[in-house]
Amino acid sequence: MASTLLSRQLTHTLQQNLRVSLTRSRYISQPANKGDVDVEFDGPLMKTEVPGPRSRELMKKLNEFQNVGAVNFFCDYEESRGNYLVDVDGNRMLDLYTQISSIPIGYNHPALIKVLQNPHNVSTFINRPALGCLPPEDYVQRLSESLLSVAPKGLRQVQTMSCGSCSNENAFKAACIWYRNKQRGDVIHTKEELESCMINQAPGSPNITILSFMGGFHGRTFGCLTTTHSKAVHKLDIPAFDWPTAPFPKLKYPLDEFVRENSEEEARCLEEVEDLIEKFGKKGRNVAAIIIEPIQSEGGDNHASDDFFRKLRDVAKKHGCAFLCDEVQTGGGSTGKFWAHEHWGLDDPADIVTFSKKLLSGGYFYKDELRPDMPYRIFNTWLGDPSKNLMFSEVLNVIRGEKLLDNVNKSGKVLFNGLKELQVLYPHILSRARGRGTFCSIDAPNETVRNQLVLQMRNKGIVLGGCGEKSIRFRPTLVFRPHHAHLFLNVFNDVLGAHK
Repeated sequence: MASTLLSRQLTHTLQQNLRVSLTRSRYISQPANKGDVDVEFDGPLMKTEVPGPRSRELMKKLNEFQNVGAVNFFCDYEESRGNYLVDVDGNRMLDLYTQISSIPIGYNHPALIKVLQNPHNVSTFINRPALGCLPPEDYVQRLSESLLSVAPKGLRQVQTMSCGSCSNENAFKAACIWYRNKQRGDVIHTKEELESCMINQAPGSPNITILSFMGGFHGRTFGCLTTTHSKAVHKLDIPAFDWPTAPFPKLKYPLDEFVRENSEEEARCLEEVEDLIEKFGKKGRNVAAIIIEPIQSEGGDNHASDDFFRKLRDVAKKHGCAFLCDEVQTGGGSTGKFWAHEHWGLDDPADIVTFSKKLLSGGYFYKDELRPDMPYRIFNTWLGDPSKNLMFSEVLNVIRGEKLLDNVNKSGKVLFNGLKELQVLYPHILSRARGRGTFCSIDAPNETVRNQLVLQMRNKGIVLGGCGEKSIRFRPTLVFRPHHAHLFLNVFNDVLGAHK
């Protein structure tokens, strides 16, 4: 075992030295030594183009009974390890997309394998309970040790769900219930309300609204689609509610060269938010809640300043709207803090915070006053999965034990600085490098070039993702180290240098 690990370390050193000696490269990211010898592979290993013959064969079979238009390739998850994803054709790729940002500590992490191998956990994985009715004995303890231990500031209540869309969908319901109860005061539901809601009419089905932002993505379920404004394909042919949609700031980069312009743009958007709230209020369609992402992810990795979010929070309070922070993609540590909204520096950042992806299951944290007033109002069969909560508890142990938030900031610095250097070297291809932690992105000139770069990188052994109209997004694991960032940057440089 020792000789194998030593061999891997020597191979890694040779590979790095070889990269530095390549004179054809116009940019070389300085190699970083591994801090420890881990169970990972030493680098990408490509045997075929991607998708390879086995993947194409499986796609053809799957296409007989399912649309495969979104399938990139088939994976061999048993062989995948750490930051490396292996496909069914034996191609080993450094994964900077990680199942759409949902793998927290890498593939087949030893700590998670131990959780699965523990005989005391067998029942949790076999028996999936209807948590709203029949939770297991250790459920309170498990929630306290896992989700509640990372609860956002000021939020002591948590409701588990199964995915990001259903988390936001039920958060909308919680906000609407809270808003209507606030309007009623001490009065209970009337007979008219109970009867009218059964035929989808007011007052039981009220004309209240939820304000969202252009470019936002909050899920593909029915209510969430009304607040999703990232791609037309998500919304086409689906009826939508008449809810207000505000502009999200379109910042100019580099930020330090456009301070005045960006400040004016954010002020314009905030003014529009207030105008929409007042406009809909005058029509008797009050805004019950505002939903926003700390970074608009699917919509193009669109950022706004911390000051913008602080002022938006004040607007919500001023008009009596619940403030929903969608951390489905940003939550879990990839911005360098466990919750992206922590960067805002607020003591009262939100009324509801939704989560999923890196937290392995879905749900939302919320204030005491948003607690449902009756059973079954926020409900479904499973309400999450205790086995995922068990796994997440171990994920938190690894994050804390290995100080992975510190690692995210170190690796993110290497990644972000490298992207900024590459956009200087290739200004005709790259622009608008931006990010926090390893939650980074950069723009190509257009969608066609972006897609070409993503495919070329994949065939060189690097998995990336796109977002928005022309952005490349980076969503590595929390165990993505500086040497992984250097490896990626060198491959990216080669691809950019050869791009025509």
